[in-house]
Amino acid sequence: MYCLQLGFLKQSFISICYPRRVMPALTPLIAFAAVFAAPVALIAQQAPASIDVPPGAHLLLEAKGEGVQIYTCTDGKWTLKAPDAKLLDAQGNTIGSHFAGPTWKLNDGSEVKGKAIANQPSPEAGSVPWLLLQAIPGSGSGKFADVTYIRRTETHSGAAPKEACSGGESRQSYTATYSFYTK
Repeated sequence: MYCLQLGFLKQSFISICYPRRVMPALTPLIAFAAVFAAPVALIAQQAPASIDVPPGAHLLLEAKGEGVQIYTCTDGKWTLKAPDAKLLDAQGNTIGSHFAGPTWKLNDGSEVKGKAIANQPSPEAGSVPWLLLQAIPGSGSGKFADVTYIRRTETHSGAAPKEACSGGESRQSYTATYSFYTK
């Protein structure tokens, strides 16, 4: 009895076991499977990272971000320098700000910094991507002391200009929803 495992990049997808006398008849089938399994494996490995928060995370606060994404010209291309946005509650009152770091700070002094760990394109063309950020340990204070994740979703506009640049700065208006989670 022979057993053959087909796979791609050290991952097995198909195991075939057969008696020795069947080998000549299976050779074309094995070749076919090998050719078509590899592209499927590549597609599966290139799936974008999820921006879903991990199970067990609880929503602490949701705020609308309204402001600009600031880009600077670097080597003929626009690169993100920092956001500069107000954080608004459901009634449209300013409850804080969002700025370089990236950092979110409430009017009462509560603050948290994050690091992007996943992104996905916005469904709206010309908009900054949706993000999942992990709070930088020890950066949270006040109401944000226990924040573990921040999500940016529902983005509108704010993407870098597409044309080349020769210097200067560009401020692109945007809005987004920021959701702050604890464990």
